[in-house]
Amino acid sequence: MSTRFRTFERTSVVEAPREAVWARIVTPQGINDEMMPLLRMAMPRGARGLTVDTVQVGRKVGRCRLYLFGIVPFDHDDLMLAELEPGHRFFERSTMASMRAWEHERSLTADGAHRTLLHDRVSFEPRGPIAAIPGLPWLLERVIARFFAHRHRKLRRHFAN
Repeated sequence: MSTRFRTFERTSVVEAPREAVWARIVTPQGINDEMMPLLRMAMPRGARGLTVDTVQVGRKVGRCRLYLFGIVPFDHDDLMLAELEPGHRFFERSTMASMRAWEHERSLTADGAHRTLLHDRVSFEPRGPIAAIPGLPWLLERVIARFFAHRHRKLRRHFAN
C-alpha cells in the first residue's frame, strides 16, 4: 500500500438479525437509503436490478454515477466486487474519478439471535490535486469517515422502527 493510502474502520451494533441486515445492505435501494440525503449512487444501465449477491465477483459492474445530495453529479465509481461471502461479507475494490483506489470491506457478525455487528473498513488513495495538497487527504478521510458514521446511523434507525 502506498503512503498516500488512507484507512479507517467503523463498527456498530444493529438491533436486527444478521440475515435481515444483509438483505438490506445488498440492494441498491438499501445502499441509497443509507447514503441519502448526502449521496446517491446510480447503477449503470446494464446493471440495474443487480444486488451485491448477484454481481459477478471479479468483474467490473460498470460506471456507477455518484450524486451529491441525490441530484448533483460529481463523481463515478468503477465498481468491482473483489470478494463475496454471501450473508457475511463483501469486499469492493474500485477506482473513481477522484480516487486512484477505493476499497470497502463490509462484514456482518451475528451477536445473538437479534443483534448484528456491522463493520466497515475503508481504504482509499486520492488522485491528482486532492493527493498533492498538504492536509487535504487527511481532511477527505475525516469527511468520508463521517459519511460512514451517517450510513451506520441510518441503518441502525431503519431497524429500530
